[in-house]
Amino acid sequence: MAQQSSFDVTTGVDLQEVDNAVNQAQKEITQRYDFKGSPAKIELQRAENKILLEAEGDYKMTAVLDVLQSKLIKRGVSVKNLDIGEIKQGGGETVRREIKLKMSLDGETSKKVVAAIKEAKMKKVQASIQGEQVRITSPSKDELQDVMTLLRSKDFGVELKFGNYR
Repeated sequence: MAQQSSFDVTTGVDLQEVDNAVNQAQKEITQRYDFKGSPAKIELQRAENKILLEAEGDYKMTAVLDVLQSKLIKRGVSVKNLDIGEIKQGGGETVRREIKLKMSLDGETSKKVVAAIKEAKMKKVQASIQGEQVRITSPSKDELQDVMTLLRSKDFGVELKFGNYR
């Protein structure tokens, strides 16, 4: 039997980079003139994999989100892995927003990845869902490279990461 090569498709964010981006965004907000005297804050909750935003009104909430996203982009964190919630009324005149961080492939995204590979009709390439990742196997390493190129060209709503290449 021929040697099988494989790689795993996953997603996730580097929590340390997210933490650094949140700290930078919070520092910028405290120094900006348009936020003087305003109760705007950004808080990372590592255990729950989410970021909480709080600001005074919708306009300032939009500005806080823009600052956070720009800092995340500069730190190399894909904003595709953010699940941005709705703006909710907080205490007094403040509004709140919750952003969940996508740390793993959900079942629906995994199925889309497998379907895209099957749709391409590549010979001898097999895809299987294994929990929170998709394992791609083939005897040809060239075909695996083609699968990576194919998956990079499509949009699955999250940033795909390729690892465990053997």
